[in-house]
Amino acid sequence: MFKNLYNYRELLKTNIKKEIRGKYKGSFLGILWSFINPLLMACVYAIVFPYILRNTQPHYVTYIIIGIIPWNFFTMSILQGTSCMINNGAIIKKVYFPREILPISLVISGAVNFFISVPIIIIFVLCSGLPITYNIIYLPLVVIVQCLFQIAIVLITSSINVYIRDFEYIINFVINLLFYATPIIYDSTMFPSSMQKILNFNPMTTIINAYRNIFYYNSHPEFSALLTLFIICLILCFISYQIFKRLEKGFAEEV
Repeated sequence: MFKNLYNYRELLKTNIKKEIRGKYKGSFLGILWSFINPLLMACVYAIVFPYILRNTQPHYVTYIIIGIIPWNFFTMSILQGTSCMINNGAIIKKVYFPREILPISLVISGAVNFFISVPIIIIFVLCSGLPITYNIIYLPLVVIVQCLFQIAIVLITSSINVYIRDFEYIINFVINLLFYATPIIYDSTMFPSSMQKILNFNPMTTIINAYRNIFYYNSHPEFSALLTLFIICLILCFISYQIFKRLEKGFAEEV
């Protein structure tokens, strides 16, 4: 896979640029939607949970923003990555190139958009009176782990979706369920220890907690948990790539 990505690196760069520029093409506000979308979501949750459900988490809006922006990165990468083979069917039929470039470029372009949105987190953190500490240097490490996790998923989902067109709707449903199984709008410590252990099986729990440690709790991520997840993601990437290459043979006929 790395050899293919290197040999076709110019195509990879071009596809990443296309995804970044094309995301808001024709939109009046353009890239500002990267800021507006998470802000609107945070406003809704900030009204519902502190006032209606009586959530007492300090600096709750900031707490939500730190969780929502990485979650948006995850959601957009998985949903767009799952359907990328179908959406690029015309190119796949005509030109040969390593097909894995399509889902991987979507994840990388999503990472670029995520870094564009990071200033929103910093603004909310500072406005809440929380400091930005040196722990922010660990941010790229967390993003790398999240990218690996998402690449492992989209390599499988994008290839299966070629053969089972309903699969993208199943993924959409699963992601909606996973949102509530991830400590984005709540703190996992509010649950008993047995429930916390179950939540920790969700890789996004480790990732969201790492972002919160950096921006909200002013500490470094839990390196042991992050390293374990990194190793698991590498194994998953290897397995998903093998599955992808096996299913890739029929892409041109199926799309």
